[in-house]
Amino acid sequence: MVLLASSLLAISCATVNVQQEASSVNRIVDEWHQAAAAADEARYFGAMAPEFVFLGTDAGERWDLASFRAFAHPYFAKGKAWTFTPVHRNVIVHGDVAWFDESLSSESYGVCRGSGVLRRIGGAWKIAHYNLTIPIPNELAKEFVARIRATAPSSK
Repeated sequence: MVLLASSLLAISCATVNVQQEASSVNRIVDEWHQAAAAADEARYFGAMAPEFVFLGTDAGERWDLASFRAFAHPYFAKGKAWTFTPVHRNVIVHGDVAWFDESLSSESYGVCRGSGVLRRIGGAWKIAHYNLTIPIPNELAKEFVARIRATAPSSK
């Protein structure tokens, strides 16, 4: 009986810890989006891990931390970066790594999707990878694929 009670307590504590960690991840990602909306460059880039990679909506957009900061700095310097409002997010935490996917709302781009990976560095969650996409409904996919192919440089 004592073994069963101990096991149940351990499972309960582990569940609470995972929920607390997921809440921490949610808070970090929410604050990251808020920092962009407020054009708070220091807070925005302070949430990122040194190995951060950002994949943008264009196929050629793959930035490491330094190149993404160079790209983004002029927007932040003007006091207007970008606003993506989280609508829904799923978070999975496993030890010192967490990953998530989220639905976002954007005045400029409409419904968007983001996914990312965080890792714990010195006790703090940092965003190591983020991928922003614009989901295309399946019934429109062939049309968009044809349009993309028509504008892509020839590989011949």
